[in-house]
Amino acid sequence: MLSLNAMPLRRFKNLEFILGILLVGGIASAILLSGWLFPSGGSDINLSMRLVPPMTEPAYPLGTDPLGRDLLARVVIGGEISLKVGVYSALGAVVIGIVMGLISGYYGGVIDMLVMRFADVQLALPFILLAITFIAVIGGGLTNMIILLIISQWVQYARLVRGSVLSLKDREFILSAKAIGVRDARILFQHLLPNLIGPVIVLMTLNVANNILLESSLTFLGLGVDPSVPSWGGMLAEGRTYLQTAWWVSVFPGLAILLTVLGLNLLGDWLRDTLDPTGRTSL
Repeated sequence: MLSLNAMPLRRFKNLEFILGILLVGGIASAILLSGWLFPSGGSDINLSMRLVPPMTEPAYPLGTDPLGRDLLARVVIGGEISLKVGVYSALGAVVIGIVMGLISGYYGGVIDMLVMRFADVQLALPFILLAITFIAVIGGGLTNMIILLIISQWVQYARLVRGSVLSLKDREFILSAKAIGVRDARILFQHLLPNLIGPVIVLMTLNVANNILLESSLTFLGLGVDPSVPSWGGMLAEGRTYLQTAWWVSVFPGLAILLTVLGLNLLGDWLRDTLDPTGRTSL
């Protein structure tokens, strides 16, 4: 496996990496600077300027929504919610999945059987059924959305890590560490974990993109974050009744989702090809 430190410089000239970093970096930079660029938070209502088309008013380059709010400001600020859900839920799933996968694969036996059977049951549940049940019992909101995605995705990391541990735990360097009395916790986190982190990073990058889509889909259906909070899914839902008369209300949030997910998927493919030189499919 090729480490990040050992990457040849030419790998950073790959078209997937350049396009991915430009898309993700540009969108992330705009979101980070949104508080300075749009101090009002995109919440200023001006009914006299409602549904202004794009590129017709200098103050509203992407037009306005049904309440006369600046669509550019709302798209940029709404991206913060989508990125928070995508990144935080992926990080939470990674932490839980790595711990459960390491324990399950290393110790085996009853622990492995219980963890994997529980994972099989969860994988058999349709996500939409899990989401509806969870939100009906716990409620919606940003925090609950992140918890829902963590619950639904830790299994992927646990199975990936478990498979890698099973192939590594009988290797010479692990047997040597056991022979000299190294404690299990140190073996797990200092010897095994560094050797399987590459595939986890790739899966996490792709899952951040998937989580942005899931958050937008659930919010569009009314199962996500509070409608009063700007988010890409909420803006899509808000603009669906205006598609024939004011297409820009839905199209620009949709383009933001498309470009963000595309950039993350390109980076994920680049990382996969870079960390696994045997299966390159890069441009």
